[in-house]
Amino acid sequence: MPRFEKLTIFAPAKVNLCLAVKNRREDGFHDLESLFLALNFGDLLHFKPRDAVSDEISMGNCPVPMLDNIIYKAITLFREKTGFSQKFNVIVEKRVPIGGGLGGGSSNAAAALLALNKIWGIQGETLNHQLLLEMAAALGSDVPFFIHETPAAMVSGRGEIIEAVDMPPMFLVLVNPGFPSDTARAFRLLDEKRELGIIKEEFTHRTTGSCGLCGSWQNFVNDFMSIFPEEEQRIYNEIISALQSQGARYANLSGSGATCFGVFEEEEQARKAAEALRGKWDFVEYCTQNEFD
Repeated sequence: MPRFEKLTIFAPAKVNLCLAVKNRREDGFHDLESLFLALNFGDLLHFKPRDAVSDEISMGNCPVPMLDNIIYKAITLFREKTGFSQKFNVIVEKRVPIGGGLGGGSSNAAAALLALNKIWGIQGETLNHQLLLEMAAALGSDVPFFIHETPAAMVSGRGEIIEAVDMPPMFLVLVNPGFPSDTARAFRLLDEKRELGIIKEEFTHRTTGSCGLCGSWQNFVNDFMSIFPEEEQRIYNEIISALQSQGARYANLSGSGATCFGVFEEEEQARKAAEALRGKWDFVEYCTQNEFD
């Protein structure tokens, strides 16, 4: 039987250039409308065969219990669907902040599914794209986007409706404030404020699809920006203002936080902005959209 020695796969981060959260569904999830942009910044996953009864996953200084690790969940689900029994030592070079709104965990899960499909293919077996998408959706709302391996897409429904779009070249600066944002908490805060009528009018305005490619950044929104406690929101606004003062054409929060991003028209301008902001925040990263080979 053919055997591989090592497989390394890139797991790109993403930003939500805009994010409208719609109605809460009967299954407890929310319908979304978002413009996703895959980045050339992300994690690296190294898969090595392991002659043992169990897998081993190491993530440097980011310890996660094995049963809670989304990579482990992806591996387990792949085995359930295929019967593939090979055990792995997975080493993750973790660069994407956990709880950063950049899809790091979702991208890791998608990368694991894609890697396992390649490894299984060495033995002459592969899953088709549709089956991979179904498995991805079972792991998380953002995971299917990364299975598509497209630079940009309009994402709707729970995250399973993905329409690839063409975007012009963009240069981005990511800034993380140094604390994570919990997605479940963010949705809970959003639901609570809507139930109280605090952001009802704003939400109604956005149900028409303000994430459409209208050609104007002014139409891009993130519905989570108004739901956080005052101190947390102050920090996000401070970062966004700093990005704008450095020349960002557009700046916002990605996902449910905690990373903010700025979009620049020129590479040199973005690189200079990143350098200027590194003295204030520990995590500042220059990147562009990812071009999948």
